[in-house]
Amino acid sequence: LASLRRNFKHLMLNISVSLPARARRKRQRYVEKNGRCNVQHGNMRETYRYLTDIFTTLVDLNWRCSLFVFVMAYAVTWLFFGAIWYLIAYCRGDLDHLEDEKWTPCVNNVNGFISAFLFSIETETTIGYGHRVITDQCPVGTMLLLLQAILGSMVNAFMVGCMFVKISQPNKRAETLVFSKTAVISLRDDKLCLMFRVGDLRSSHIVGANMRAKLIKSKQTQEGEFIPLDQTDISVGFETGDDRLFLVSPLVISHEIDAHSPFWDMSQAQLEKEDFEIVVILEGMVEATGKKTVKLVCLWNDGNRNP
Repeated sequence: LASLRRNFKHLMLNISVSLPARARRKRQRYVEKNGRCNVQHGNMRETYRYLTDIFTTLVDLNWRCSLFVFVMAYAVTWLFFGAIWYLIAYCRGDLDHLEDEKWTPCVNNVNGFISAFLFSIETETTIGYGHRVITDQCPVGTMLLLLQAILGSMVNAFMVGCMFVKISQPNKRAETLVFSKTAVISLRDDKLCLMFRVGDLRSSHIVGANMRAKLIKSKQTQEGEFIPLDQTDISVGFETGDDRLFLVSPLVISHEIDAHSPFWDMSQAQLEKEDFEIVVILEGMVEATGKKTVKLVCLWNDGNRNP
């Protein structure tokens, strides 16, 4: 058994040494193909800053959390004011004089917490009073009624505004902006170019569409500092205006590999070995809604080929 174990270890050592570097180490993408960034915020301080911009925080939540907050915002306010209406009826002794016709309660026909809760819903939703109605013999109840009406309007404006902004976001419009699965490096007009295609599936156009591209790779400075995610601009026609697109039909986006290109000093072998990502950002205004949409995609070096 000891001899077999030694042979097995020797075999595994030979296999691990013979594997190429790319097979041994598979780096996770910084940006996925669909544009989702693989970034997790950890060990964060001053998280209270999220509450200083609570509107944006709620809009950025996923739909499940947004609907939960929407329901809880109304349920909590109804329960809170329902408990106060019940407390007023209890402290005034209205619950002890339910059968006394000479007694004037703060709110008619409030005989328990459930009825107080229903009165709170009727007040905040302004559906109109029916069986339960406030009387003029309760100044505290009048002040509470005004307070609940004001706070209820604020909750309505805030929550409906959040849901409207979330529904009207043009994020799904970017799903119909399609990029090619691979980018190619080839000659075009006797110049070496990195090229990929982009097209719009909808008949309505993206107004003022423009494109940017970033090269993300590790870098070591002259001082010896290691930058794991260095970002370098890739020209896709900014100088000539070719970055402003008219997406009626699919277009080929070209980056000329010249002396100013970050790929100028890379050979084909280096392109195959280097771990880098090309992040393409396409933004424009949706013709139907007038809102801005952004499409973010990532082209890995695995997708480059030299035909």
